[in-house]
Amino acid sequence: MRLAVTGREGQVAASLVEAARNRDDIEVVAVGRPALDLARPDTVFAALEAARPDILVSAAAYTAVDQAEDEKDLAFAVNATGAGKVAEAAARLGVPVIHLSTDYVFDGAKDGAYVEADPTAPLGVYGASKLAGEEAVAAANPRHVLLRTAWVYSPFGRNFVKTMLRLAADRDEISVVADQWGNPTSALDIAEAILHAAPKLGDDRNFAAFGVYHLAGEGDTNWSGFARHILDKSRAFGGPYAKVRDIATADYPTKARRPQNSRLSSAKFEAAFGWQAPGWREATEEVVSRLRGGAAEATAATLKG
Repeated sequence: MRLAVTGREGQVAASLVEAARNRDDIEVVAVGRPALDLARPDTVFAALEAARPDILVSAAAYTAVDQAEDEKDLAFAVNATGAGKVAEAAARLGVPVIHLSTDYVFDGAKDGAYVEADPTAPLGVYGASKLAGEEAVAAANPRHVLLRTAWVYSPFGRNFVKTMLRLAADRDEISVVADQWGNPTSALDIAEAILHAAPKLGDDRNFAAFGVYHLAGEGDTNWSGFARHILDKSRAFGGPYAKVRDIATADYPTKARRPQNSRLSSAKFEAAFGWQAPGWREATEEVVSRLRGGAAEATAATLKG
């Protein structure tokens, strides 16, 4: 089976390419700019047709949450129009599409974990553009799986784990928001989940469970708790460490509003595909260990080579 994933530099794309190297049954090819540019819809079909996929993974996105408030047209061009074109290409090629979405489609006002049937209410441009992307994907290709995830980190790209380690190398104390809650989710685990689900989607053209799913790390915490765990593990591995000081969202103003509750229930995905993410603490430890050991840099060099 051959998976084509949009984007080359993204965390999920890099994790998929890496994970597939250890498998004989699935090949992953990453398709990105300049051949495929979601801001240029005319590039999408030709680039994906050339990849000859059995399944498309739509992972490329505009992810600058605050900048999106000033670049609404670009955010919607990539996350809505572009995502729809990827799903349309998959439909034209006769293959399913797995599209990555986000907790930002919710406003965070719910008590407890969000399930797929909960009403959406994005707080800002980024969340609104991703919700529009979900709608475009569903309209373009009935054989779709929309995977909403949250708080994604990995050995690749820019993410919260890397930011905490970088800041800890320069200061003794880091102020981190303590009143936003969610499920830290490793892109390494997202990749494993996709590779686990892909054969089922590819083999069964009448698969009855196409639709929306949540896929997040097991267990929840707040940002400051996440930061403490990252830095505790870093110190255990001989890396940088800093104390974490709890602050409120109001003490760290940002252009875009964030959901205070980003908890996602992954029970529907587990029931449909028989796969459960590891606990977020164990998954975080693996990523911190790799970053300290230099494995991520070696892998990144291989990906670009």
